[in-house]
Amino acid sequence: MNPESGKKVPSGMIAACGAFVMWGLLPLYWKMLGEVPATEILCHRILWSAVFVGGIVTITSRWAELAKALRSRRTLLTMTCSSVLIGINWWLYIWAVNSGHVLETSLGYYINPLVNIMLGFLFFRDRLRPLQLVAIALAAGGVIYQLVQFGKLPWVALSLAFSFSFYGLLRKIASVESIPGLMFETLVLTPIIVCYLLFLHMQGGGAFGSMGSGTDLLLAGAGVATSLPLVGFAYGARRIRLITLGLLQYVAPSIAFLLGVFVFKEPFSVDHLITFGCIWSALLLYSGEGMLKSRGWLR
Repeated sequence: MNPESGKKVPSGMIAACGAFVMWGLLPLYWKMLGEVPATEILCHRILWSAVFVGGIVTITSRWAELAKALRSRRTLLTMTCSSVLIGINWWLYIWAVNSGHVLETSLGYYINPLVNIMLGFLFFRDRLRPLQLVAIALAAGGVIYQLVQFGKLPWVALSLAFSFSFYGLLRKIASVESIPGLMFETLVLTPIIVCYLLFLHMQGGGAFGSMGSGTDLLLAGAGVATSLPLVGFAYGARRIRLITLGLLQYVAPSIAFLLGVFVFKEPFSVDHLITFGCIWSALLLYSGEGMLKSRGWLR
């Protein structure tokens, strides 16, 4: 059935758009937890995600699906590695937002699709078309400009882009559906983070239960804030065309960019504009080439 035919189109578009908007607004959520260390926020994010996703897996009777997928030793190892990568990505994102690097997180998720192209070429021998090569060169030019101008690499952006791209690569290899996969990833990390949280409370620290009910609700809600966009994304991805989904992925970093400049008042100079301009031009080429090719106007 055509993925954009019938009554499923509106619900798929709404779910996908909602997911990317929620991801774009996440900096506002993490800023409200600015007094809590990033590592502790990450622990609660994983713990409450496990609770929330566990409820979804139970309601939808998908435990058997997860168990079947993980009978393969290769899949088990791959998913364990993906768990570590997504944990690193989540921690870095929270730390960056609460350390005043929202613009750099935005840059990272703009770069992410271009890293995906390179990984496809390296690991799956995907053929790079001329305009894709130009797009990658433009993005590299933006990074090099920042290196020359500021004397340092945009390491937050590059770390976010590469960690999430390699995470996506591992999830593609593992062939485990989104919800059961997230359940496994949170379960793998949960024993470690529970031990860490217990250690904090034994030492008389820990934000949960000591910084007020508002902070407790925000920490517990981190599981919903993490999992709900993933559920919406998974639902929408199965009901709309891939090219549509590809274009929608720029909604989240665009919202983060606007928050960084206009809400959090992070510095944004001409030099920053040149770097972002290179990335935006690369994405315009990449997306435009994909749309033309999907319509048969490019070979």
